[in-house]
Amino acid sequence: MSLIMELLKSNPAELYKKDVFQLVAMCGNGKLTDGSECCKEFREFLRNIMESEHLFAYADTCLTERAEKSEKCGLILQDVVNELGRRLEYTVEDGLYQGKFNAIGNDGLWRDGSGHAIVVEVKTTDAYNINLDTVAKYRNKLIDSKSMPSSSSILLVVGRKDTGGWEDQVRGSRHAWDVRIIGVEALKQLVSLKEKSESASVEKIHELLIPFESTRLDKIISIAFTVAEDATAAIEDEASDEVEHEHDATKSHQQTSGDIIGAIRTSIVETLGLSYPPLVKKSRALFWSADKTVRAAITISKKYPDGHYWYAYHPEWDKFLGQCSTGLFVLGCVGRTEAFAIPYEWMHSRLDALNVSENKITKRKHYQISVYPTSNGQLCLRLNTGVDEPLESFKMSKSVLSLDSEDLELVKQAGLK
Repeated sequence: MSLIMELLKSNPAELYKKDVFQLVAMCGNGKLTDGSECCKEFREFLRNIMESEHLFAYADTCLTERAEKSEKCGLILQDVVNELGRRLEYTVEDGLYQGKFNAIGNDGLWRDGSGHAIVVEVKTTDAYNINLDTVAKYRNKLIDSKSMPSSSSILLVVGRKDTGGWEDQVRGSRHAWDVRIIGVEALKQLVSLKEKSESASVEKIHELLIPFESTRLDKIISIAFTVAEDATAAIEDEASDEVEHEHDATKSHQQTSGDIIGAIRTSIVETLGLSYPPLVKKSRALFWSADKTVRAAITISKKYPDGHYWYAYHPEWDKFLGQCSTGLFVLGCVGRTEAFAIPYEWMHSRLDALNVSENKITKRKHYQISVYPTSNGQLCLRLNTGVDEPLESFKMSKSVLSLDSEDLELVKQAGLK
């Protein structure tokens, strides 16, 4: 395992304090060249970063005046943009840093689940005209080699917000119907929106990056409305993870701070990374490894007045966890230092013994998870069969509630300690 990956597993917080040029210097010989160890280690590191916000920061660093003077700037931005493509759930092939004789020189190749492919070209600035014929040749060569279908398109990713020069160039060319342009900032916003949504929005986001006739606005508005609605539903479902049971329905209910939920969830993900590959954020509560073979649905609850912890387990989560070799449904408890990583197979086999509830706002159904402490303080899962299941065997081996002083103060203010 490379040094940078060892540090990512053992001390990610310290690693994230470094700027992207320092991180590249830690990889291989510190020189990004095609096929080098530096290139391989840096790309592996990007693929295993949990929060996309770090990728956003690396992209921003590449677009500062100081960074633009570095020859590494464009190479780093190319790798970061390709990783943002992966966060949008494209299957991504990294391109070459520099063109070679008899090699196709595209910066990246993104494929979606429908079979559509996108040739990606990344530039830090639109200050210079881009040779559209050259990029089109990359596309044609990939089509001729059967690497992608003839319906494929081109995506120009530019660091600067002002893309007017490129837009005029595309509109006036014969490639107008094959090319889309997006700024790095807008690409970051798409990734952020996707991670606040559910899987239904991924296909809609992919549609935005494919050229289509835009004189009529219906399609754009429909896509925007669907994605925004999905993101809102995901946020409301996050709040409904703190399920109010029948006996507590009339009592005042204080939701746990989103900052506390986020802090505990991050700590859980980092702890899971000690036993499994690093996990990357897919959506608000769902995480997976870079190769998608390890997946986790992580939900957090405070302790209710009756001593119970209440959670929601969504059918979509069950499907997500069932599509890999290792699926974990992880319960975090505000006020306790441990979390419980329940294997998918164990959880799925007990669904018939759980009550089903419906969110009053989103109308989405979910399984109710009621966890309560026994006389010895250990937690059990309550089933409607009358036979409850102890969770002690699923306790994670390391304390996961490692909140900093600011987060602990939030806990105290909310009365959740």
